[in-house]
Amino acid sequence: MVFEAFAALGSAMHGETRWFVDHQHQAVAIDESRYHLFRVHGGTAITGYATATDRGMTETNDDIGETAEPAEAGEKWWRRLAAGLKRSSSALGGAIAHVVAKRQLDETTVDEIEDELIRADLGAETAGRIATELRYGRFPSGITADEIKAVVAAEVEKTLAGVAQPLAIDAAKKPFVVLVAGVNGSGKTTTIGKLAAKLRSEGRSVMLAAGDTFRAAAIEQLKIWADRAGADFMAREAGADAAGLAFDAVAAAKERGIDVLLVDTAGRLQNRSELMDELQKIVRVIKKVDDTAPHAVLLVLDATVGQNALSQVEIFKKAVGVTGLAMTKLDGTARGGILVAIAAKFRVPVHYVGVGEGVEDLAPFSARDFARAIAGLAAPS
Repeated sequence: MVFEAFAALGSAMHGETRWFVDHQHQAVAIDESRYHLFRVHGGTAITGYATATDRGMTETNDDIGETAEPAEAGEKWWRRLAAGLKRSSSALGGAIAHVVAKRQLDETTVDEIEDELIRADLGAETAGRIATELRYGRFPSGITADEIKAVVAAEVEKTLAGVAQPLAIDAAKKPFVVLVAGVNGSGKTTTIGKLAAKLRSEGRSVMLAAGDTFRAAAIEQLKIWADRAGADFMAREAGADAAGLAFDAVAAAKERGIDVLLVDTAGRLQNRSELMDELQKIVRVIKKVDDTAPHAVLLVLDATVGQNALSQVEIFKKAVGVTGLAMTKLDGTARGGILVAIAAKFRVPVHYVGVGEGVEDLAPFSARDFARAIAGLAAPS
């Protein structure tokens, strides 16, 4: 019986008793319902029917984070972003300090700054434009460090301004399906959880689909995020067919009138063609339910991987049509400048950047904030 097979999984995933239902959704055991277990397309799924109200949750639940005053929240975010880009801004600051000490911008010092920008992963194109501006711009003989940083920030902002775009949810599409992809360890599952919390705080209904069926831990992790956010949840046993789960998730979200469906996927190396083929299969199967879906494909990038991120964007974009990026792990160990090089080369919209583990540590991408932080300037006024 399917009930016996999943009793152990149910206990492992949550200590509370839950509903067991048969393939026609008739309850056979009920005690403080939270999840439904039933047969679905190609296997068995666990789905959450309880709403945020059913769970006694509010949009300012402690699990999600306290509501802060806008000014206070903005200052806190700036500090986290500046700290996350400290490796790049500190190295650049050292090169600029050398210029200031000499009190002049000669060819040698400009070359030094350009080299530092390239080492920060900003890319040769952006670094070259900044160097040209420094060589031929009109600067006083007593140029200051902040004046040089302002040139850097202005050029970086020019590169990023066109790609700093929010994730636009089309309310006419129910559900609005977001497929989330990325390599192993990029932070996909955590990013989905944070995004779910943000969408719920906007009053949207959300479902999370645990498409990383290769890892039982990923299923459990996503379930915890769903609980925190007050989102519906769908999963299968570890090792199940991810495409089949995606099919059922879209169908269930349609039936329930869910606003946004976030589909997690297994981490995969971009140079493994068979793994990329599996991701393409998920897209094809989703289209059998809704031929316009997925409506967004979010690629999650780890800021610490440097130049490898360029290859990730290129191959995932070709395979599944990436529509936007989220960069995670800007925690002070990453250079972060690779986002500038990606923007210059691919012009893919950047929706979010993440600087920590909390929900508040994932924020919409701001070209100006990022540019000033990486240049080592103060917060924008």
